[in-house]
Formats: sequence, C-alpha cells, structure tokens
Amino acid sequence: MPMPEDDEHPDPSTAARATGVVTVGMCVAVWWPAFTLGAWGRLFFEQKLTVWAAATAALLIVLFRRHGEQNRKRRAAALMLPSVWLILALTVDDDGGVLDALTGALGDTVAVLGLPATMWVLARIMWPDFGEGLLSPARRALVIALVLSIAVASYLLGVHHAAFLTCADFTISGNSEPPGCTPSAPGAVSGR
Repeated sequence: MPMPEDDEHPDPSTAARATGVVTVGMCVAVWWPAFTLGAWGRLFFEQKLTVWAAATAALLIVLFRRHGEQNRKRRAAALMLPSVWLILALTVDDDGGVLDALTGALGDTVAVLGLPATMWVLARIMWPDFGEGLLSPARRALVIALVLSIAVASYLLGVHHAAFLTCADFTISGNSEPPGCTPSAPGAVSGR
C-alpha cells in the first residue's frame, strides 16, 4: 500500500508518459495544417472546421463540468475563438477589406494553433494534475518547443515538397496538386 506522502509527489514515469502522449497528439494535430500552409500557401476549410468541432466539444465539457476549476473562464474564452472565427466568416463580406483580412488571419491562426491548444485543454480536463503536479515549467517549455519544431519542420517540408513528392502523390491521395509540384516520370514509382 502506498504511503500517503507518495500521493503528493507524482511518479516521474507517469509525468513522462503523460507528457509523451500529449506531445505526440499535439504534433500529429499540427503537422498537416503546417504542411498545407507550406505547400499551398493556405489552409483548407476542413482544417479550420475540424478545429471548430474539437474546440466546441471541449468548450461544452468546460461549461458543463460541475466541479470547480480555477481557469474555467479563460479556457472557455480560448475555446470560443474558433466559433468567433466561424461567426465572422459567415457574416463578414468577402470584399478584401481589413475585417475580411483579419477574419482570414484569425481562421489561419485557429487552424494551426487551435488543435494543439484544444488538445492541451482536454488533457488538463481529463488529467487535472497534468498542468500542476505532473508538468514542471521546464517540461511545459519542452512540449511547446517540440510542437513548434514539428510545425516548422512540416511547414518547410510543405514548402520543399517537390524535393520528395510528385504531383501524382498529391493526386492519388485525393489532394489538389500544389504549385510547383514535380510531375512524375512515365513509369516511375510514386513516393521516390
């Protein structure tokens, strides 16, 4: 039977596993939006709407949880940003004006940062100790650095897609061909 003081100090292996799971999930969520931004120079609607759906579900969890949370209002406000973007996208005229540009920038920001941020909030909801006891400031910085590294690397892979992908790779996967894609040679195997 564990000693009572053991409950006050989380097991380091638990902290490492929790950090690993959250970090991998956040990296998986951020790579595709970053890659498409690099390859096509824009984000697609399904990425923005995926963030909206995940953030709205997390928002409902935050709003309807009954036990007190000290950061509940801040989390709810952050999780409402994708809905704010969606409302603006539905109501702002697509005229190239300042408000239209700001709405587009908010949508892009939501798509790139929204999924990892939503996963972070969900991890904190499901694992309340994750932020307080399990994750030191140094570990938080490491998670953020790793996710940003994957995002930057994915963006650069998107920018330089022609070095390792062909137009056929994009077409066969159901995507449009990005500008500058490399046509495949007749009889060549896709994926180099």
